[in-house]
Amino acid sequence: MKQHNIKHAIKTVTLAVLIAQLLLLLLPWQAVADIYMYRDKDGVMHFTNVPNSARYKVYIKEGSRKKIKRFKGYGRYDSIISVASRRYGVESNLIKAIIKAESDFNPRAVSKKGAKGLMQIMPENYRDLGIINPFDPRQNIMGGTKYFRRMYNKYKKTSLALAAYNAGPTAVDKHKGVPPYKETKAYIKKVMKYYRQYS
Repeated sequence: MKQHNIKHAIKTVTLAVLIAQLLLLLLPWQAVADIYMYRDKDGVMHFTNVPNSARYKVYIKEGSRKKIKRFKGYGRYDSIISVASRRYGVESNLIKAIIKAESDFNPRAVSKKGAKGLMQIMPENYRDLGIINPFDPRQNIMGGTKYFRRMYNKYKKTSLALAAYNAGPTAVDKHKGVPPYKETKAYIKKVMKYYRQYS
């Protein structure tokens, strides 16, 4: 009888653990912590909300609770994003956040200005970025990540790299920082919001 009770208790605990894990996966709310970042000797950016080294510095202060959305397209291009992340040293969640902000994961997206594809590449940049078909997810993600990395190498700050990605490097150079454009400021905030939600 005692052995039966022990087995039953073990089964009950195991089931409770499984249910708890399932609830954690499905729970739509999470506490959003501060975001920390450091850049290693190879120039690769590392982000975390749980710093384990003094190399990490606070990048974004956040104390509120925000609802996590399961975005359309979430995970669809992860294999390509992973390759682009390793090749160009840009964190995968940041690439994904840029894609979300630029096209909402629509590979056929076309802007009013003529930017195309997942990362909204302008036609004049196709050749330089090795893009033949801007609607091809792999070409677009690889090209867009390459361009973002180039902007980061130039400006050394994620906010400025995003500003240059959105408004162009000429605007960043002209204003010696983030251009005073509502669209560009909103774009930077949007990308970083998605980044926090994906992290």
